[in-house]
Amino acid sequence: MRRGITGVSERRSFPVPEGLVGERADTGLARLLGISRTRAALLADSGAASVDGRAVGRSDRLTEGLLEVDLPDLDERPSEPSVPGGLTIVYEDDDILVVDKPVGVAAHPSPGWTGPTVVGALAAGGRTLAAQGAAERQGIVHRLDAGTSGLMVVAKSNDAYRGLKRAFKERTVEKIYHALAQGHLDPGEGTIDAPIGRHPTAGYKFAVTSDGRESVTHYRVVEMMPSASLLEILLETGRTHQIRVHMSALRHPLVGDLTYGADPTLAERLGLTRQWLHAHRLAFAHPVTGRQVEFESPYPADLARALDLLRVGGAE
Repeated sequence: MRRGITGVSERRSFPVPEGLVGERADTGLARLLGISRTRAALLADSGAASVDGRAVGRSDRLTEGLLEVDLPDLDERPSEPSVPGGLTIVYEDDDILVVDKPVGVAAHPSPGWTGPTVVGALAAGGRTLAAQGAAERQGIVHRLDAGTSGLMVVAKSNDAYRGLKRAFKERTVEKIYHALAQGHLDPGEGTIDAPIGRHPTAGYKFAVTSDGRESVTHYRVVEMMPSASLLEILLETGRTHQIRVHMSALRHPLVGDLTYGADPTLAERLGLTRQWLHAHRLAFAHPVTGRQVEFESPYPADLARALDLLRVGGAE
C-alpha cells in the first residue's frame, strides 16, 4: 500500500447486514471494514460508498441493499512511528503510549516465551517506561495475548501507571474488541457472566469453572455470514483468554482458535494461523490530565482477508 490518497485500489461489495440497517453510514462502514469512524466518514464524503448505486454521505442512514465501497490507497496514519517488533505508536506524550500491537508479540517477557514483546520493543526504540511494577512488566497496565492484535496503552510515568491501574481496576476503561465467532449466536446480543479459572486438565488453557474469578463479557452481533458471526465485544473484566473462553463455552469458538475448539478446516480455508480477535477500540480518561481520549485500530491484513472470503462465500 502506498502512503496518502492515490486513487481507488479495490472495490468491495456486500449486502448491508440486517444489524446495520438504520445506522449512520460512517458507523456502519467503520464496523464493516474495521476502520476508524474518521476514515469511514472520509470515504463517505468522497463519494466512495453507495447502496444500490445511490451514494451515501457520512450521516445518511444505511438501508437494505448492496453496499459498494471504493477503497483508496489510504494509509490512515502515515506519520505514526514504528518501533522494533512491528509496533506502531498511535499516540505518545510524557505520560502514556498507545500502541497498535501486531500478532506474534507478547505484552512482556514470561516463562516459555522467546518471541518479541511490547516492553522489549519500546525499550529498543528508546522509550523509558514507568518504574513501577515487576521489572519485566514495567509500564504494562493491561495485556493482549500474543495471538491477539490491536490497541494497548502503556504507562511512561509513575503517575500514569498508578492512574491507569486504578482505572482498569475500577472498570472505567472502555475496551472494545471485534471477534469472529463460528456459527450464529442466538440471541444476537447478550452478556456472558461466567467465572474463569485454570482448565482442570490442561494447564495451558482456561475454562469456565465454579471456583474461577468473576468474568463478564458483553457481546453484540454486527454481521452474520453463512458460517460465522462478526461480534463487537465490550469487556467488563479482563481475565486471561476471557473472550476466547466465553465464546468456546457458548459453543461458538472464535474462528481460527484451535486451542478452544475452532474448526481447523475453516481456519485453513481462510488462511488463518491464529484466532480472529482484534482490540479495535480503547477509550479512557487520561491518567494525568483527565482528558477523555479514544483510539481505534483497523483490522490487520490477515483478519480483513478472512472476512472478505467469508462475505463472498470463498470459505464454504
